[in-house]
Amino acid sequence: MDQAIIGSIFTVIVFIAFIGVLYWAFTSRNKTRFEEAANLVFDDEEKPTTKDKQES
Repeated sequence: MDQAIIGSIFTVIVFIAFIGVLYWAFTSRNKTRFEEAANLVFDDEEKPTTKDKQES
């Protein structure tokens, strides 16, 4: 096997992996999980308690 054949095989493997990642990312069963993950940033905000309001 020369370097050209190995490079071609590697290119095909990477292309198949890329298609697999695209399929995984855009399947509808993962949509809700990705939407929840996208909104996790907003869930970290602390809500002021009544004690915090009285101190201000």
